[in-house]
This record gives sequence, structure tokens and C-alpha cells, in this order.
Amino acid sequence: MVWLSAGPCLASPWAEIGDGGLRSDIEILAAAGVIPDLTSQWPLPWTSISHVLSAASLSGQPDWVQGAAQRVMEAAHRQTQDGMQAAVLADLTNRTSVVHDFDGLGRGQGQAQFVLDYNAQSFSGRLALGAFTPNFSGARAIGDESFVAAKLGGALVYAGALSHWWGPGWISALSLSNNAPPMPQIGIERLDSTASNWPVLEWLGPWQAEFFVGLLDGPRIDKHTLFSALRLTVNPAPGLQIGLARTQEFCGEHHVCNPLRGYFDLRNDPTHTDITNDQGLIDVAYTTEVAGLPVSAYLQLMNEDSSPFTHSGTSHLFGASLWRMLAGNMVRFSLEYSDSVATTDIFSFGDVMPGFSYNNFTYLDGMRYRGRTLGFSLDSDSRLVSLQMAWNDPQGRFYQISLHHAAISDAANHLGNAVTTLPVALNMGEVRLTLPLPGLKLDLAGRIQDDQPRPRRGMGVSVEAAIRYAL
Repeated sequence: MVWLSAGPCLASPWAEIGDGGLRSDIEILAAAGVIPDLTSQWPLPWTSISHVLSAASLSGQPDWVQGAAQRVMEAAHRQTQDGMQAAVLADLTNRTSVVHDFDGLGRGQGQAQFVLDYNAQSFSGRLALGAFTPNFSGARAIGDESFVAAKLGGALVYAGALSHWWGPGWISALSLSNNAPPMPQIGIERLDSTASNWPVLEWLGPWQAEFFVGLLDGPRIDKHTLFSALRLTVNPAPGLQIGLARTQEFCGEHHVCNPLRGYFDLRNDPTHTDITNDQGLIDVAYTTEVAGLPVSAYLQLMNEDSSPFTHSGTSHLFGASLWRMLAGNMVRFSLEYSDSVATTDIFSFGDVMPGFSYNNFTYLDGMRYRGRTLGFSLDSDSRLVSLQMAWNDPQGRFYQISLHHAAISDAANHLGNAVTTLPVALNMGEVRLTLPLPGLKLDLAGRIQDDQPRPRRGMGVSVEAAIRYAL
């Protein structure tokens, strides 16, 4: 079987967010035990994947596992090869998608960038300059996904504007996703995922960790707010991955700026309010094979306060995926439910706290950046049920079909929602196609929905096209 390359890719030390076909292949390899189960912390350093994969024996593995391995290794080779590359990116649509998933396209109606990549053995850099317009009424300059990164020992140190996706969900990630544009940041990430040799810690198995500090610039009530994020993901048993994360807004205009005091003050409840705006996160995913094919189940819990049992303000995400052969292609089916109606504690589903998720009485902008939520794309007090199927074909084309039912905001939410001015329920269907062409990668999407976020009303139809052209 011959698998064609998937069009031009940007050079990068990471497997980046936005390629659903690549992520599906990586999860197939993890389910088959070819690579560690550390697939919920994006971007993923290529070192942690390619070194393990190149040393793995694929003898006896079925064709679909070997095909996934070949595509992943080809992508790793293209994206990490030394030298300089240039490309032009553009994205146009008549209406931005309400739901922004792992491989979501534009965040506005128009965006164009010129990209210059440089990659060497221990250093990588990208300059991505362009313009963005949310609705063709005005534009601003952007440098999204620009970075410089250097390998220092077993770490990758970087600075730039990078998108992150922290969680096992395909449609949503509760605390940190690609829904909002990437903020300027500096960070450090582990290069590989080998298990620790230290006693006790070795029981955690392969692990990955990342920490970064960013600046929430742009129009804000609390200007110059800083943002920190820390995540640890471990693989203590075959098929099991556990992620722990903490995100925090601190300093900024109108606020006491004592980073050490704020970071290590872990208590935040009605009897003790700290000087920061924090979120705690735990997610668990388990992947195995049933009848020789991958199956996964996962959950994610996001706490706005410190105690998970008395006043947590918890949002929930549950999902499951399975891969099946259909018409000669390995197809991923995913069913996912996301709920940002915060509950008083993790298990009190009938006892809710309206307006609690992503809003804050001290940091009035909440966990948002440039008008979009840092996590769940439907913002506070919303529910989303999604069914998605996606597959690659032997010619390198990628197909995705998504059905969504969304209940956005709630009448009891008096602190607001960034997506809609009034509560609304809608159904949306999307069809997506990615075409690899000589020197060009073309993404096409068509969407139809039976209602729209307020103040708009009525049925909406939209089309979107995104191109990546190698110069």
C-alpha cells in the first residue's frame, strides 16, 4: 500500500495542533503499544515520538498500524529536516464556526500570513507575519505561531506565540485549547517521554511536562495580565494516561503583583480568596484494543476553586472514540460531551453555580484572550454534544464529518458569555476535506446550522477555505 505525503508542512520541533489525521495516527500507534500513551498534551515534541517509533519493531502489526507509522515518520522527517522553508497561509469564510475543535480552521472571517521557517539540529525558528480580520470591518497585524526554540539538554526552551491543546478531547479542551489566538509566551517542555530512573517516580512510567508564562495583551479591563500554565502527563500502565494541569492569571493592572505568593497559595474558596485567578485540571484517558481495533474512553474535570469536594466549581468533559475499518479506510468515530455549567463539587450535578466557569469577580476579563475563551469554545454555562467521524484515504486526503448540538449560555448566567448575548440552542453539521496537492495543502469546510448565537437569528450556511502554499 502506498501512502502519499500530505502536502507541504511547516518546519517545527513539534507535532502541532490542527492536523486531525496526524493525531489519529499517533493515537493508533499508542493503542498498538508502538509508542507511549502520551497523546493529550499538544504540541508534542517530535523527539518523543520519532526516536521511539524508529526503534520500534512493526513486524506482525496489521497494515493499518504500519500505514499510520509510515505517515507519522514521513511527517516527522518533513517537519524536522534542516534548512529554510517559506510558505503563504490564507483562510477565508463568510461565517466563523461556532465550535472550534482540535483541527479548527480560522478564528475570524479572514487571515493571511507569510511564514519563514528555519530548522537546525539544536535550534528552530519561525516568523509568521500577517493580518487578521474577525468580520472584514477592520484588521490587525498578527504573528500567531511564530517562535524560536532551542534544545538544551533534555529540554526544549521556547519563546513565541504558540497554540496549546491540553486534554484528551477531540472537540473541546476545558482549560487550554486553540480556540483563542496564541498569546506571547516563554516556556520549557521535556524533549522526550522516557520513564524516570528515580525510585517511586519510575512507577509513573513515560511522562511529559511543560510550563510557560504568557502575556494577555490587547484590549482588556485588567491590562497586562500575566498567565502561567503547568501540565504533567504520565503513562503509568499500558493504555492509561493521566494529566494534571494548573493555569493561573496573575499580576496586571488593578491587582497586587506578588507572583511567588500567588502561585504557592493553593487555597481558594469562599473563606479564603487568593490574589490570582486559578484553574485546576485533571484528565484521564484509557485506550485499548477490542477485536484488534483501538477503543478509548476519556474524561476531563476543570475546577475553578481549590477543593474538589466542597466548592470546586467543576466543568466536565466525557468522551469515547473507536476506530473501525470502513470501505478499506480506518475511520475514527468519536462521541463527546462537554459541560461548562459549573457544579458545586465534582459529583453534585444537580447543584450548579451559574456564571462560574471562565468568569471571575477579581479578574473581570475572565479566562479569555482577545474576546475568545482560552478553553471550551462555547464559553461559560454551555453544553455541547458532538459526534464526529474522520479518516485518511490512501491518497493522503483527509475527511471529517461532525454533528453538534449546542446549548450556549443559560438564563441564570448573569456574568455573560463571549459567544452569545442571550442563551441559544442550535444544531450544526460540518463536512471537512483536506486535499494534498503539489506544493499546496487545501482545506475546505461546509457548515449548516439551524440557529445562530445572538444577536443573529435563523439558519446559517457557511463555507471556508484555507490554503498553505510552499514558496
